[in-house]
Amino acid sequence: MKTFYWLVKREFWEHRGGFFWAPLISGSVFLVLNIMALITGEVLGNRSNTHFNIAGGLNLSGHMDADMLSKIGTGLDIAMYVVAGIVLMIMAIIVFFYCLGSLYDDRRDRSILFWKSLPISNRDTVLSKVVSASIVAPVIACVFGTAAGLLLLLIAAFTASLHGLNMWALLMNSHPLLVAINMISLIPLYAIWALPTIGWLMFCSAWARSKPFLWALLAPLAAGVIVSWFGLMGLFNLGSGWFWKNIVSRMLLSLVPGGWLRDAAQIDNEPTDPSVILDHIGLAHNYATLASPDLWIGAIAGSVLISAAIWLRRWRDDS
Repeated sequence: MKTFYWLVKREFWEHRGGFFWAPLISGSVFLVLNIMALITGEVLGNRSNTHFNIAGGLNLSGHMDADMLSKIGTGLDIAMYVVAGIVLMIMAIIVFFYCLGSLYDDRRDRSILFWKSLPISNRDTVLSKVVSASIVAPVIACVFGTAAGLLLLLIAAFTASLHGLNMWALLMNSHPLLVAINMISLIPLYAIWALPTIGWLMFCSAWARSKPFLWALLAPLAAGVIVSWFGLMGLFNLGSGWFWKNIVSRMLLSLVPGGWLRDAAQIDNEPTDPSVILDHIGLAHNYATLASPDLWIGAIAGSVLISAAIWLRRWRDDS
């Protein structure tokens, strides 16, 4: 376990730019853009004598009932999820390319010869990269994403207080701690859902002699085109859309956070109550997808591909 811990830590050290600095910078840029937008709105509002007062500048505690306060708090919670989701989307792109180069780069620069000379198994080496992609990177992104969301919440509440609203009433009706706990609690589900893409990318990284990106991208897309062209899924009474959704997208897009919600119950029409949206992205609704066979079939396929990547790393020789 100590060796495995240091392997994971080595991955973090070698990819600190993507794992640590990218989510930090992306969250900071998002905050700066929002602050600039608020300042611009204030300046333009003052020039045109238009005020962006919620509820017409009335005092929140005296003119808004508990239901309205609850809806505003729920809207702020959703805003925190959105900010964290943006940071996680950037993390997914970084992890995509990290997995593609995780085993290929060692062979390309010949550093694999050094690592194989150490008493470290190929299994532990590959699994440390899997853990880094599926757990370490999402945890760091969640931390920075929720921190950026919390700062945005404070900025929004402070701005509202400048227009006659009760800042503390706004904050008391939001649930930033619950949002942060929910985001962290979804990481195990994310790790399971992401296994097909992680496994496929690492398999291509271990197998391809050159240009693993093209192999990883073009092979599933070409298979999808062939299946659609010849109507091969008709042999199983399935449309070609099934292949694109359950094979191609799972191989390439499973790193996208929240992708498992496609198998969950959908929201009816367009909800007017923000609490409906909040429930839809809550823990209970997300973890209901554990009952979906698609989740576990993909996890098994991803595990098989990771095992193949371990075997290839042991025997692959580009010399």
